[in-house]
Amino acid sequence: MNMKTPLLMAAIAAGMTLAATADAQAQRGERAEMPSFEEFDANADGGVTLDEITAHAEARADARFAEVDTNGDGALSAEEMLANADAERAERMAERVADRIEKADANGDGLLQQDELKAQAEERADARRGDRGDRAERMFERFDADEDGVLSADEFAAAAEAAGERGGRGERGERGPRGDK
Repeated sequence: MNMKTPLLMAAIAAGMTLAATADAQAQRGERAEMPSFEEFDANADGGVTLDEITAHAEARADARFAEVDTNGDGALSAEEMLANADAERAERMAERVADRIEKADANGDGLLQQDELKAQAEERADARRGDRGDRAERMFERFDADEDGVLSADEFAAAAEAAGERGGRGERGERGPRGDK
């Protein structure tokens, strides 16, 4: 075996370890980070062996287990697993809320007033619409059969029936009362 083979094997093993770690972190909503060379090189000899990579992965798995095993009994109860899932979900939600406040807080007071939320909603709607126009307007026009700018009870019932038939989502090719899409 030449000198490149162990290095190649170590790189492959590191990639597999990273992929498994990334998958586990993705399920927890985290972003995977590749451990540094120094973290893998446990004996600090300037080289990383497959055993060091495996030991590192096992240590991370053990640490993760210990983090969830809050009573330290070496077993995970449903309560511990649920508490961990709830804590992770709460952490992700806190990050999302902080991000939303940061993006929408126009006056910089750290709070969201109703007008700031409305402005954010309008920005999101504009971004979603792009060149397609206002969806609500298009839907209204589709069911305003007599084009008087008002939905009669019959026109509204037709719209509700169409929405019910599609489960609230439009199916391609289905036409409104005027025959248009």
